[in-house]
Amino acid sequence: MEVGGHWDPARFPGFWRPSGRDPRAPTGSDSLSRRAPRSLDPRLFQIAFQALLLGVGVLVRDFALDPRQMALAFAAGLATQWLWLKALKLEQKGVLSAVITCFGLSLLLRADTLWVHPLAAVIAISSKFVVRVNGRHVFNPANLGVIVALSLLPGAWVSPGQWGNDVALAGWFVALGGLVTQRARRWDIAWVFIAAWLSLVALRVVALGQPWTILAHQFTNGGLLLFAFFMISDPMTIPNRRAARVGYALVVAVIAFAWQFALFRTSALLWALFIASPLVPLIDWRWPGARFDWKASGGVLSNLAKRPLSIDFS
Repeated sequence: MEVGGHWDPARFPGFWRPSGRDPRAPTGSDSLSRRAPRSLDPRLFQIAFQALLLGVGVLVRDFALDPRQMALAFAAGLATQWLWLKALKLEQKGVLSAVITCFGLSLLLRADTLWVHPLAAVIAISSKFVVRVNGRHVFNPANLGVIVALSLLPGAWVSPGQWGNDVALAGWFVALGGLVTQRARRWDIAWVFIAAWLSLVALRVVALGQPWTILAHQFTNGGLLLFAFFMISDPMTIPNRRAARVGYALVVAVIAFAWQFALFRTSALLWALFIASPLVPLIDWRWPGARFDWKASGGVLSNLAKRPLSIDFS
């Protein structure tokens, strides 16, 4: 009972209540969770940026991409995601990640036929459900799909120079915008990789006495920016601990540098990530860290020590 807006302890001995507070009101973290607005899923920003890049590439750079190839890739990728979840009797989710994978294949992969893109999409999405360690998929799906297509499917190729320097400038703005709006995507690994790659190229320029325009060309390479900000930075397939991510970025950069300038092979960035990806489960086992979770407040980190291991197919 309240008298004049104040709690009367004489009427109810043994009870105490702070003045003016409703005991039914939420407190602590419950109150914050009810009041805090829900953040947008960071993958929505990535999808928007990939769509923008693809639109610019098709309209401005005249990409050798048949619209039917892209449509078939999306149809096959989304259908594969649905079928795997249905077969495993899991909740229907992960659509955004499947869309990102299909955009990645459309941006990177080129083919002479219509069936290469949808087959690569099926392989890429299926890898999330088949090649798993400790509740996480090992390979970046788009990266694996492209590598399999290059290795096994006739008439498939990638064109790193398709972006040119003009689109690379737009790519920088897109990437920097993503850095601000997708704080949870662990962009540290992207910047470390770019710095390591450019440092290795600079050392080669100095050692061989080459002109510095070669380094400038690398800095504005749209393929490099696309790889750094939209592939190696995938939070589901990189180490959880920040220091480990830094080391992992250095390893990928060294492998890519050796692949391109020592072995003189093409698609160095894609192959380097593919080769290094199996190291991630070992790194996380040796140096565990806070695990990424798309479902928590738009992609915040969750502490594995405080919650049971979950299986995420997103």
